[in-house]
Amino acid sequence: MLPFQNLILPDRDKIFPIYKQITNRLISLIQEGTIQPGTYFPGTRQMAHLLNVNRKTVINAYEELLSQEWVETVPRKGYRVIPELPVIKPRSFQPKNHFIPAVSGDLKYTSLVSPVEAIKITSEDIVVNDGFPDVRLAPFKEISEVYHDPVSSKKIKQLMALRDEGGLELLRESTSIFLNETRGLNISKSDIIITRGAQMAIYIATMVLVKPGDNVIVSDPNYSFATEIMVNARANIITIPVDQEGIDVDQIEKVLEKQAVKLLYVVPHHHHPTTVTMSANRRLRLLQLIDQHNLFLMEDDYDYDFHYKNSPILPLASASHNGKIIYIGSFTKLIAPSVRVGYLIAAPEIVKKAIHLKRLIDLRGDTFMEYMLAQMIIKGDLSRHINKSNKLYAQRCDLICDLLTRKLSHAVEFTKPQGGMSVWLRFRDKYPINKVLADAARNGLLLIGTTFQKKGDVNDNGLRFGFASLSEEDMECAVNILSKITK
Repeated sequence: MLPFQNLILPDRDKIFPIYKQITNRLISLIQEGTIQPGTYFPGTRQMAHLLNVNRKTVINAYEELLSQEWVETVPRKGYRVIPELPVIKPRSFQPKNHFIPAVSGDLKYTSLVSPVEAIKITSEDIVVNDGFPDVRLAPFKEISEVYHDPVSSKKIKQLMALRDEGGLELLRESTSIFLNETRGLNISKSDIIITRGAQMAIYIATMVLVKPGDNVIVSDPNYSFATEIMVNARANIITIPVDQEGIDVDQIEKVLEKQAVKLLYVVPHHHHPTTVTMSANRRLRLLQLIDQHNLFLMEDDYDYDFHYKNSPILPLASASHNGKIIYIGSFTKLIAPSVRVGYLIAAPEIVKKAIHLKRLIDLRGDTFMEYMLAQMIIKGDLSRHINKSNKLYAQRCDLICDLLTRKLSHAVEFTKPQGGMSVWLRFRDKYPINKVLADAARNGLLLIGTTFQKKGDVNDNGLRFGFASLSEEDMECAVNILSKITK
């Protein structure tokens, strides 16, 4: 039996529950190859004794692994790692920073500007967006306290005079701690560059890595603004379909066997726009493919912190990847759409080039907002805000799914999301999405979420319906309008 008492070291001083720490560490051990497919875990009593924790804590951790499809239960034998997971060569027990290895020295960027068509919102009664946070929940009190604090004000004025080195050092340091505790990344402040939202991070990473003519793989459907960035970089775009397990890794492998690919852009957790979460089997296979074929993977984890029934899936970047994963996230989804603060995490050479490129498009960061966010993380205000928002968004998710089932099942199909701020609606063929949008607008309902149309695709005639920023009254009214126009 593995020395679990040495491999898993729960820390009671952390703000995150012990069972989540155990769950995340076991997933890491599976991803690293230390725990092989088909391996049985110790019984709950034995594991509780080994880790010096309550047996119920171990049961919760095992059940979380079960819900995330890492393990299965075998009658009279207990929990075991799913045998069908890919076999990974075991690595050292010593944790390491996976972003350290340097990358090739031929990284270049190119400057291309393409206008993005703006969506104008006029006087429609109800607006259903792509899945934005409810600005009414934004922690304005905490923000105001930082703004009016004399000590903070003096500190901010001093910091404003400093040269930007990839974001405020205090925020980079606090963000690294926050991400290490919630995502198991094992990074430091030097691995992070702070950006104006995740959008800038995607742009910078693409411009640093991709040269004209390089092959880039994206999902179909995909986050449209990410695709547009790569098109503007004059990359050759290769699209891969998405099903209920996420992006089709079999199809990715077929592409890689035939041609060289520079970059793969994926959203494994709450895929945009379909909201599906990539299965454990596909996540492990994807990690193997980027190692075998020596390509970069950009992991957009825009929606990690919002989950309702189970814990979020650990990022691909938490596993061994030899510096080949660029991890991107944002504080925007946590607070408000106009809080444009994101982050990019990568190997040192990429971070260095990213800082240089950022200066060309954003010479100075938002010192006040970055300082305020750092203080919220340090004081625990951000974690409390996440927990509060999660509870409300979970209630809204339950409500919108109940309304859709009761009043719109004749017109749409959907799978209740595990988390996030949107639900992916697939309208039946007799209700073309363009007609639905037009009819809804005429009835006072403006649907501005992502749509997808591709005959024969499982996601054809789909619409991303953002519920998080809607009141109960607005949700009911929106569904009533959709029911009315689809009768």
